[in-house]
Amino acid sequence: MNQELADTIAPQVPPDARRPAAVAFIFITVVLDVLALGIIIPVLPRLVESFLGGDTARAAQYYGLFGTVWALMQFIFSPVMGSLSDRFGRRPVILFSIFGLGFDYILMALAPSLGWLFLGRVISGITGASFTTAGAYIADVTPAEKRAASFGIIGAAWGLGFVLGPALGGVLGGINPRLPFWAAAGMTLVNALYGFFVLPESLPRERRRAFSWRRANPVGSLKLLRSHHELLGLATVYFLYLLAHQVLPSVFVLYTGYRYGWNARTVGLSLATVGICNVAVQGLFIKPIVARIRERATLLTGLFFGAAGFLAFALATSGAVIWCSMPLFALMGLFGPPSQSLMTRRVGPSEQGQLQGANSSIMGITGLIGPGLFTLTFAFFIGDGRDWRFPGAPFFLAALLLVTALAVSLRVTRSVRTTVAHEPGPGYTEQTTQDARLE
Repeated sequence: MNQELADTIAPQVPPDARRPAAVAFIFITVVLDVLALGIIIPVLPRLVESFLGGDTARAAQYYGLFGTVWALMQFIFSPVMGSLSDRFGRRPVILFSIFGLGFDYILMALAPSLGWLFLGRVISGITGASFTTAGAYIADVTPAEKRAASFGIIGAAWGLGFVLGPALGGVLGGINPRLPFWAAAGMTLVNALYGFFVLPESLPRERRRAFSWRRANPVGSLKLLRSHHELLGLATVYFLYLLAHQVLPSVFVLYTGYRYGWNARTVGLSLATVGICNVAVQGLFIKPIVARIRERATLLTGLFFGAAGFLAFALATSGAVIWCSMPLFALMGLFGPPSQSLMTRRVGPSEQGQLQGANSSIMGITGLIGPGLFTLTFAFFIGDGRDWRFPGAPFFLAALLLVTALAVSLRVTRSVRTTVAHEPGPGYTEQTTQDARLE
């Protein structure tokens, strides 16, 4: 990849004309990427098991290793993708990631051994870092005051993909365990071709900056978060939020089966319900709520309802209580878009990719430590020989993490200096500050 090639393949479209189409493409990209990711969820563990002669215990160990390696690749390469997009533009990095992901699904569909399947998950973790650049693209083409609504649309895309993906994967996997991989490859590559012809570049050449490994490595990218006091505080809150959210993929299936006797069908329907509620919150409610109570209050409201939802899950005496708590819990989705919007305001246009890479690195860190934290907590509180058992302990811990995040948020967003970074050309930065409340 070089600068001349990046500029040659980037259609030039006026900023006002490109925003609706660009946001729509990013929405479709995220939906299809998450849909493709979700499609393989029901069949990947079984495929791993088939390579191990049906040994379920060993398959669980290998599958856990696959998940850890995928998160590690996200942690390492998300800041690299973000920094590359700050150098060469968003368009070539997004297209490279999507094409790479599509060919990776073909590799996994044809994988003749467990080793090849493992390689596929490594590549998937690398190329799946396109979400980093997608977030930077949204920040490029959306005015600061509208970013919360746009990030809400992206959040809705995540929810929609995870609602439809596992259901479609289960149907296709019933026909052939390799078919979901082919479907994921087809959807991803078609989207990549569509983007090649219609996606304009969002980052002008004069706002780009040289690539630096010092900024592109995970530790270097995280240093950006220390450049502003309030940015570091918001990043801390984001870390606590993501860590708490890890409780769902880590123990929800085990918890509901152990405590309420739910089978796979009931679990699938419940997760689909959570996804539908999340789509409604982020796709329909974010924009009017932010317009009415502003970003700070929306962020705090999301953390409050997230903590309340996790507490309800922890203390639920029956499965019916879980079902009734889902709409309440889904309001946690109010947190993400305003937090993203507030963080993007703390950095300049040429740092948006690095910021999204840092955020993805935070997500990678929580993906590395969250599963062990919550599964060990669950195992400890239901262990044999205990006079008192508390299977809801992981969700109680998640609620405590969000309460902590709420307390930190109240402090770091109470009164800040609003910083707007202007970068008319390379090497030039002017910052204008004014006293304001993040409300």
